[in-house]
Amino acid sequence: MEFPYTRNRILRQSAAIREMVRETHLHASDFIVPLFIIEGSSQREEIASMPGYYRMTLDLIEAEVKELWQMGLKSVLLFVKVPDSLKDNAGTEALNDDGLMQRAIRVIRQTVPDMLVMTDVALDPYSSYGHDGIVVDGKIINDATAEVLGEMAASHARVGAQFVAPSDMMDGRIAMIRESLEAERFHNVGIMAYSAKYASCCYGPFRDALDSAPGFGDKKTYQMDPANGREAEREALMDVNEGADIIMVKPAMMYLDIIRRLRTKMTHPISAYQVSGEYAMIKAAGEKGWLDEEAAMMESVLSIKRAGADLIASYFAKTIASKL
Repeated sequence: MEFPYTRNRILRQSAAIREMVRETHLHASDFIVPLFIIEGSSQREEIASMPGYYRMTLDLIEAEVKELWQMGLKSVLLFVKVPDSLKDNAGTEALNDDGLMQRAIRVIRQTVPDMLVMTDVALDPYSSYGHDGIVVDGKIINDATAEVLGEMAASHARVGAQFVAPSDMMDGRIAMIRESLEAERFHNVGIMAYSAKYASCCYGPFRDALDSAPGFGDKKTYQMDPANGREAEREALMDVNEGADIIMVKPAMMYLDIIRRLRTKMTHPISAYQVSGEYAMIKAAGEKGWLDEEAAMMESVLSIKRAGADLIASYFAKTIASKL
């Protein structure tokens, strides 16, 4: 029997060799850390459907971002849990320059001035209906919502946000946000667009975290159909043409093909969001002993980066940074 002269196992025979020829590498700076912020003081609430992840008040966020920075994590993405008493159908509280989001931006920029602060721009945390847009006669109205999102982005920029991250999937909102930022001379504030955000089953724990589940129906009239791939290319191209600086695919693990598809078509940076359901599945399997949680965590984010993502928003970010 003749053996081949090319023996692929040569490059796998020791840890040193495997590391030397490894194609995909993770760095702490690859990760965006989502932070859930609540009103009050000295409160740290574990999210039941996201074991090990917490909502925190601003005083505790100060210590958290200092720790993140020391670990090499350079970027945070902010989400706020808005009291029901401040919710309406117009996103009024979203435009409050002294609202929880705006105060959070100020606190983080003062605490760690070099931390990159990204902010969620969408109406669902502020909506009495739990939808990402203004509701009229049971329908989510696109253009009026986009106008409010532009104002919301400018409000975040006024208090120090360096990137706004519209997660709503309204048509034309990137252009509206860019125009709003330019009108107030925020020329250097970036836009990370949720360009391919799918109507996924994996958002449930996140909605628990922010009490933002839709009060009626679902979000399938504005989030993307999971069956579609070409549509993601169209959405991403439109967002780039309207002024997006970074495009995002959400969820990440179930849409690795979309990440790869966009990577081969576009030169803009691509971020991917490893969402709450993806986190919860790994945590649950780990708790049951069905999977090695740490191995599954690392393999999952490696797959996201290998598919072509430059940045990964993940609830595992802090744990991963401690391993790196």
